[in-house]
Amino acid sequence: MTSAKKAFDRLPNTVVPSNYQIRLHPNLTAFTFDGTEEISVEVKNATDTIIVNSADIAVQEVTFSVKGKTDKVTGNVSFDVDNEKASFKFPVPLPIGEGVLSIKFTGELNDKMKGFYRSSYTSPDGQETHAAVTQFEVAAVTMFCATDARRAFPCWDEPAIKATFDITLVVPKDKIALSNMPIIHGNPLKDNADLIEVKYATTPIMSTYLLAFIVGDYDFVEGKDKDGVLVRVYTPVGKKEQGQFALEVAVKTLPFYKNYFGIAYPLPKIDLIAIADFSAGAMENWGLVTYRETALLVDPKNTSAHVRQWVALVVGHELAHQWFGNLVTMEWWTHLWLNEGFASWIEYLCVDHCFPEYDIWTQFVNQDMGRALELDALHNSHPIEVPVGHPSEVDEIFDAISYSKGASVIRMLHDYIGDEHFRKGMNHYLTKHAYKNTFTEDLWASLEEASQKPVGEMMTTWTKQMGFPVIKVEEKQEGTIRTVTISQSKFCADGILPKGDKSLWMVPVSICTSNSPAKPVQTVVLKEASSTITLNNIKPEDWIKVNSGSVGVYRVQYSSEALDRLIPAIKDKTLPPRDRLGLESDLFALARAGMISTVDVLKVAQAYINEDNYTVWSDLSTNLSSIAILLQYTDSYPQFQTFIRDLFRPISQKVGWDTKQNESPLIAMLRDLAITKMGRNGDKEILKEATKRFEDHVNGTKVLPADLRKPVYITVLSSANEETFNKMLQVYEEADMQEEKVRISRSLGSVRDEELIKKVLDFSLSEKVRSQDSVFVLASVTGTVRGRQLAWKFVQDKWSELHDRYKGGFLLSRLVKSTTENFVTEEDAKNVEEFFKANPAPAAERTVQQSCENVRLNARCLERDGKALENWLKSKK
Repeated sequence: MTSAKKAFDRLPNTVVPSNYQIRLHPNLTAFTFDGTEEISVEVKNATDTIIVNSADIAVQEVTFSVKGKTDKVTGNVSFDVDNEKASFKFPVPLPIGEGVLSIKFTGELNDKMKGFYRSSYTSPDGQETHAAVTQFEVAAVTMFCATDARRAFPCWDEPAIKATFDITLVVPKDKIALSNMPIIHGNPLKDNADLIEVKYATTPIMSTYLLAFIVGDYDFVEGKDKDGVLVRVYTPVGKKEQGQFALEVAVKTLPFYKNYFGIAYPLPKIDLIAIADFSAGAMENWGLVTYRETALLVDPKNTSAHVRQWVALVVGHELAHQWFGNLVTMEWWTHLWLNEGFASWIEYLCVDHCFPEYDIWTQFVNQDMGRALELDALHNSHPIEVPVGHPSEVDEIFDAISYSKGASVIRMLHDYIGDEHFRKGMNHYLTKHAYKNTFTEDLWASLEEASQKPVGEMMTTWTKQMGFPVIKVEEKQEGTIRTVTISQSKFCADGILPKGDKSLWMVPVSICTSNSPAKPVQTVVLKEASSTITLNNIKPEDWIKVNSGSVGVYRVQYSSEALDRLIPAIKDKTLPPRDRLGLESDLFALARAGMISTVDVLKVAQAYINEDNYTVWSDLSTNLSSIAILLQYTDSYPQFQTFIRDLFRPISQKVGWDTKQNESPLIAMLRDLAITKMGRNGDKEILKEATKRFEDHVNGTKVLPADLRKPVYITVLSSANEETFNKMLQVYEEADMQEEKVRISRSLGSVRDEELIKKVLDFSLSEKVRSQDSVFVLASVTGTVRGRQLAWKFVQDKWSELHDRYKGGFLLSRLVKSTTENFVTEEDAKNVEEFFKANPAPAAERTVQQSCENVRLNARCLERDGKALENWLKSKK
């Protein structure tokens, strides 16, 4: 717990609920709602006070009656605003046993994208209209958690306090009204024929944060999976064809999970719905999953391959939660990492099953494991599992550690015990704890029982302690026998191990060789600081690669001789893609830490000139961008841009501009990446062709394919004048699809002209950009030195507005991170620290620390390697 947080007490267990009968009447004009609830409770100990969670709710009346009796006693209401609690004090002690707590209350349909809130959208006739939607816990594809059912109705808003729910909604008769369960009936109100009262079936026993209700205008497509479960995808009116792809994914995914877990989906229906205003990516409400439009909708003509893949992953992630998280729920937020880490892993398993052409596990190494290792190397990281007191503390720990490192260690565990034992253990866990709450250790126990391997002992070393190891490899050759000594120590982003640190992990270490590149020849579990392995039938010239398939959550450091043996295998691609990716990723991290020369890493990068794998290029591109950020502050940046163009030109020419018949979606993504990289770095031929295609697109001569839009937009904007910029804004204005608006708005920051950068910053907070997207538009300008400076000044000038808009949410941390972490001087780091000392942002406190650590890392790297890089780049002329 940080110093800014107060002590937090969980709700007393003297009174607990078993069923909520909730009736809500949202007013979509006044943006308010009226509510009543009758909560069946058990009084376990005599008390005159019931304490529940409540936030932004006005309680008009509260009464208590013994179950089965009509006599009621009225309570007095008081609020603890800071801790979001309401106390109902009664004039006499409540008798032990069953009773009914009745509450009458009102609330606001807020515009903060949390609790019971309003979302605005444009109807087919061009009118602005509103929906009432819920968000009680920000979900899997984002990095923040809150408990906001208390903003919709007073309740026991803790995951372990489960109950059943009977929901009734009073809504306009022409609106769609949804909740977790199917509708039992919808009857017109006797005193108002324009309203109907919709009653839903009783839910299973569940946590409050998984409840949901939505009222608005929607179309839908529907289908059934092979087990007869009704699946519907709700879309904006007139766009139901954009729900077809997600429907197909969901219909495939439910049976996959049923088979994998050995347990049928427990509800009679599942709805997936696109919400216009949504802070998260998606949320796994049981039976009613909510999504951002860009995470669910796929237009057959206007959606890129990258977004289609993203939609598949998000659908897979949220449906996994229907079992892992909803059927079995963590006891407290401390263990929420397990829900999210698990779902972040199994979404890849699901997509690999549905779409093997995505080669999705290679992308996992880039997207999840790489991101986790980068953050976890910082001294201001945190263990995966951190004790959580107040729920607001989860804001600052639900980051790439909890999601991506969590997923990475689960992937490593799955590989260690094998799929058969993993599935058996999962079935045992879900069956034993169905409709209950668990601790992390409960899962380890089930997997250990299934595999007979020391799962708990091993996983504790990965979840309870911060960081991960670097495995140093030393080789000795005698005839055809190679002795390999591996040793572990904590890897730190600055290369400086904290004094006295003796962290050790139980590390599954696998080794592949020239003779067996795709399959490990040996796997050992490194428990101590070092160990020795003997490999037979290895010639002196043969290479070995530690961490086969890049499954292990660690970095690897080789001797220069061992690395030299691997370079030909990179060039001829006999080293598999995940290993080619893992190798360069480790090298860039080691260089940043000062453990090897950055110049030597760039020399190795040249070996990737023949690379044709999208994901390898994507990871390499990201790592090269980290070098570019440093060199932007030097005179050698133009030479580095030449280096980038020379490296990417062959693959850019190979994939070309136009789609070929039966082309893999990965080639479409690779084309996007290559053109974008060349365009950003000033390739004249790319700029010329992009400009021509953009003009044809704008004037209607030839519409750009979806996969070419982002690279063309970014390339054109990178050299844009005001006229071109205004044309892009016009395309934005005319776009009907949110995906296109997001694509354009996040490309706008590519402009280099200072006045245009300022226009982008102003645009980010205008009414033309949804609040959920503003942070990403603002962040888009930070790719240049001047853009970075202007964005940070803009954040400081607008801090009051930004903080009020995003406080208590992950978007605030995203804003802080994107606008501060890429500076390169100690003065910059101090400036950031001083600003947030004067303007505290508790939910982003750890992010501020991490950003300042990254700034100081940048400063150290530039001071250490800047001159050597400059000399090497000049020598390449």
